Parts: sequence; structure tokens; C-alpha cells
Amino acid sequence: MERLQKVIAQAGITSRRKAEQLIVDGKVKVNGKVVRKLGVKVTPNKDAIEVEGVPIDKEEPVYFLLYKPSGVISSVKDEKGRKVVTDFLEIQQRVFPVGRLDYDTSGLLLLTNDGEFANTLMHPKFKIEKVYVAKVKGIPSREKLKELQNGVKLEDGKTAPAKVKMMSMDKKKQTSIIRLTIHEGRNRQVRRMFDAIDHPVMKLKREEYSFLTLHGMNPGEVRPLKPIEVKHLRELAVTKPS
Repeated sequence: MERLQKVIAQAGITSRRKAEQLIVDGKVKVNGKVVRKLGVKVTPNKDAIEVEGVPIDKEEPVYFLLYKPSGVISSVKDEKGRKVVTDFLEIQQRVFPVGRLDYDTSGLLLLTNDGEFANTLMHPKFKIEKVYVAKVKGIPSREKLKELQNGVKLEDGKTAPAKVKMMSMDKKKQTSIIRLTIHEGRNRQVRRMFDAIDHPVMKLKREEYSFLTLHGMNPGEVRPLKPIEVKHLRELAVTKPS
């Protein structure tokens, strides 16, 4: 037997954390009865489980890497009818993004129907590096770049130390290209970090997620992750606690 929230997550419905909230909100039934208590154990493929009135089916886990274009929502649906990341996949499985990229940010984004896998990668105790390349206004001084490197104070706390590299600068246009490597995943974190040093982002792209890159891909393209890549991501998450 397994915990109900784990079974829901493994079925590709959502992450385990969100599955717990669905249970508390009374949106999950087991054998026809609403379950609101966390920790209830069920037997997969034997107990009848419904989430928001829909029976769950154990799907084969799938894993994709998307080169998200800017102007796309990191979600499976949007009330305003804007393009979402799942529009780029033609598959039967219900997938969702691992984390988020801002509407105006492009770059590498993982999608899966494996909630347990997604939850593991996003857990704050694991330090999985993400590499961003930002075009910013102005030319930051060494002192400003050092602030980014050491961590800057944001309204939700100081950021962890980061790796920072000035890639290029245009003195005439007063812009800079900076490579920033972080392992946190706060909301709009990179943009807020540059705002904190008074060099706002003009354009932002996530180029790497751990060992994964966008090599050979164009915006809007998607590819399945190789089994060895999925295995390596799992190993990184398990073996790199903070």
C-alpha cells in the first residue's frame, strides 16, 4: 500500500504537494468516498481513486525537454487564452512543467507526467544548477557583480551565492550580457536579482538545467529525455543535499 498523495502524483495528475492540497480540499475520492485526511494509504490498481471527479489511470511516465519561446505561459492552461507550454506537445499523456519560466523568459524547461520526479527536482534541499543568460540595462561594476555572486537581499530573503560572468558589454548602447548560475527557484528570481543591483533585465534565457542544454534546438522545439538523462537527474537530486 502507498500514501494516497504519492499515488496521485505518480499517476501524473500533479505534484505530491498539490495532491495533498487537493485531498485537504475534498476533491479526492477513494472507492466513492471523499478523503480529506493526509496519510491515508491505498492499493494502486485496486482501489478506485477519483481526482475532481475523474478516475485516475496509471500512465507510463514521460519526460520532455522544451525550448520555451518567450511569450508563452509555463502552465497547462490559461484563462486568457494565451499560448501555454503544453501546446508544443502532441501526446496523449497529461504533462506539466517542472518549475516555471516567466512569460517573457525563454529557454530550457522540463515537462513530465511523473509528479514524484518533478517534486524531487523542485525541492529546495537539492541544489540543481540552472544557467541563465541575461541582457541587462547598463554596465554593472565589479562591485555590483560581486553582490550577485555573494547573494542579494530580496523581499523574501537573501539569495544564495551565485556564479556570475560578464559575457560582453556595449558601451554605446549601455547594455551588458551576463551569465548567471543559481540553484534556487524563487518566483522571478533572476529578474529581481538584477533589479536589486539597479540593472534591470531586458531579455532573459535559461540555457542549462544541470547537465542538460539547448544544443541544436530552436525555440518551440521539444525532445524526449533519454532514459540515461532521467536516471542522471534522479541521481543528482538524491546525492546533492544542501
